[in-house]
This record gives sequence, C-alpha cells and structure tokens, in this order.
Amino acid sequence: MAEQYDLIVIGGGPGGMAAAAAAADKKRVLILEREGWGGTCANCGCIPTKALLTCSKAFADMKKFKRLGINTSGTSIDFTAIKKHQQQAVKIAALGAHKALTDAQVEMKFGTGELISPQEVRYTDDKGNTILLSAKHIIIAWGSQPLLLPRINLSERILTSDGLLNTENIPQSIIIVGASVIGIEFATFFAELGSAVTLIELLDRVLPFEDQEAAQLLHQELARLGVDIHTSTKLESLNDTGKNVTAKARISDKQFEKNADYALLCTGRQPLLYEEELKRLGIEYTNTGIKIDKNMMTNVNGVYAVGDVTGGLMLAHRATMQGKVAARHICGFDSYVYNENLIPSVVYGHPQIARIGIIQQDADVQIIKSDYSTNAVARMELENKGFVKAFFRNDKLTGATICGNNAADLISPLTLAISNGMTKKQLRQWVIPHPALSEIFGALIGD
Repeated sequence: MAEQYDLIVIGGGPGGMAAAAAAADKKRVLILEREGWGGTCANCGCIPTKALLTCSKAFADMKKFKRLGINTSGTSIDFTAIKKHQQQAVKIAALGAHKALTDAQVEMKFGTGELISPQEVRYTDDKGNTILLSAKHIIIAWGSQPLLLPRINLSERILTSDGLLNTENIPQSIIIVGASVIGIEFATFFAELGSAVTLIELLDRVLPFEDQEAAQLLHQELARLGVDIHTSTKLESLNDTGKNVTAKARISDKQFEKNADYALLCTGRQPLLYEEELKRLGIEYTNTGIKIDKNMMTNVNGVYAVGDVTGGLMLAHRATMQGKVAARHICGFDSYVYNENLIPSVVYGHPQIARIGIIQQDADVQIIKSDYSTNAVARMELENKGFVKAFFRNDKLTGATICGNNAADLISPLTLAISNGMTKKQLRQWVIPHPALSEIFGALIGD
C-alpha cells in the first residue's frame, strides 16, 4: 500500500520549499529534491552569481578608493579565494534551506518523483529503490533549465551559466551570447576582474526588456570596463577548436569573427517539463510552461504548479509567493492575491536596475525622475550615476524603475507603496532619515 501524505511537493527550490513550509503547519507534507536543496537559486543561480559579483565589485571599487584618500596599490586577485567564497555562499544557502524545512517539520526525501496519477507519485532514491507515494494534493515545482541555441553544441569551452560556475580560472577572454539579465551579470563580473569580454546581442540594445535609459547607462558602464558590445548581431556559428572558441557573427551584411578562451550562452531559461508525465495526468501546458489559475492549480483538480515551471518571470521570490498562494489554497485559508505586476525584478549589474509595477508612458501617466547625482550619500560614496523614475496614474504610484547603486534594496518600499495603492499625498508623509540614499525618493513626491 502506498505511503499516505496530505501534500507531496516535487522540487526543493524556492517555490516548492515555500509551499511545503507553509502547508506543514496543517498538513502532513513530503518534499522531494533530486539535486540540491534550494534549487537553481541556491546552487547555480541567484546565490553563486551574486557571491561572484560581490567580489568583482569590491575589486572594481578599489580604483575609486584613491579619491577617498585610501591607497590600494599592490592589490591582486586570488581566484581560488573567490571560488571558495562562492562555494561557501552556496553551502550556507543549501544548509539554510534544509534547516528551514526541518524547522517547519516537513518530511524530506532526496531523489526523483514521477507523476503516476493526480494522487500518486513514484519515488526513486539515489540507489534506484522505488516506492509508491500517495497524496491528496501534489505540487509540481520542477524548475527550469538553460535555453540552448540550435546548431550550437556545448563543450568544455562552450558553456551555459550552470557550467561556467564550475570554472577554476579567470578566462583571459570570453564571448558572451545574450545581453539580457544573465549575460549582463556575467559580463560585469568578468570585465571587472580584467577579462576581455565580447558581448553579442541579437536585438538592438542590451537589456531589451528594461527601461531604455537604464539599459543605456549600463551599456556605457560596460563599455567603460572595456566590454566589446555588438547589438543587432546574429550569431552564425560557435566552434570549440580545442584550444579556444571561434564565433562567427553578422551585423547587417557584414560578417566578423571573434576568438576567445571560452564562450558563454546566456540566451535565457525555459521551464523544465516532463511531458510524458503531464500527458499521463492530462495537465495542460505549452512550451512556455504549465497552465495554472489564480490559486496555482492546474486544470487537474488537486495538482498545482509553482515557480519556473509555470513560465513567466523566472525569479526566486516570484516562486516563493506562488508557493505560499498554493499552500494557503490547499489548507483552506483565505488565499493571498497574486499579482504579477507586484513582483519586482532586478538586474545585478553595476549599476543595478530594478523595476516594479506597470511601466507605461501615455497621456494619463505622469513620469517623475530623480537623479542619484542630487543625493548626498550617492555623491559621498562616489556612486552618483543613476536615477529613480516613478510612474503615477490618477495621482497613484503604479510603477517605478531604479537604476543605480543598491537599486535591489531601494525597490522594496516602492513595491509596498504600489501594492497599497498609495497616492502622492500619502507618500509625502513618509519620513526618511538624513542623510540616506533613500532620500532620492523625496524628489518623486514633491519634498
């Protein structure tokens, strides 16, 4: 007889973990994970990449310390120590994920879970042993995988972000294909550490889906670091010669060739879909993800999906919120209202770019901008390149873009303001410490 649970979660990333922990107070919950607790975010995404960017920014910042009266001559890079910092960050994140589930009294099994029916999962452990599990509810949290280009074969020198995180040396040169979030972050990291970086983007600008002014500022900063940026450029071939990588690309009618130690494919991620299992249960999906309703439930009663597997914004905090919504629905609680427009997104370049809400430019929208150069703290920290741009409709804050230092932290109060429908009058009552970087918001609300 199958072992019985109230809820089985397949996938131990941010969405699956949040759902399991939230439901465990009322339900018997089992979560299955086959690679590493914390999912892509903790093991090969958010955490390791931001650990690396912390190191490269610290090194890049040394160049401005002389202006602050600090002599940093003789500094050098120890990439072994940088890798150790990255690995330690991953280890702590994974241990933290495991502890959070343990504290919530979630049962955990390491291995794979195969959907057999809307209430059955076949579990296989790392030794190949299988058992049948049963649950009233199932949450699919399979995550995502790198999106590969046709006719481009991965190799020891042609890598995705997952593979590049395991490299043990700083490449002298690297070709990065794709200038969206992942490509920009890796271009920043390698350029700040001194690698010769070539960035190739098919569309007409870097970060084509971000605010154009913000993207232009980041483009300028990358160019200042020496990044060779090619937009409106089609990659025609990428070959590993055994000694290096050769890329052939075309801009309009002109073809050019670039050689580098490595090539990194940053062409996005796609939902990880086990189609045979989805078809077996009759779950509706497309190549962009599993279809869900406002409670994260699929078209099959009792079966839910959260996180990257649902497509859309592939962000850890989005997955976390989806997990909480699904868990509350399963437990019979009043569900949180899930709104994609209230999911902030951040590009962790230098400068950072963060945005939230509805970004529209029409006759009914008032756009107010405040520059970092007007802020005392930004000037003192020599981080005065950037801006905040706010969008108001009928006097209510509906969206915002921040480009500059600490944008990831500064976006949170604006997220709260938008979610509560705050007006300019209400925002004017916001008392901000002086001096503080957040004083940049004062200009937006009329102070």
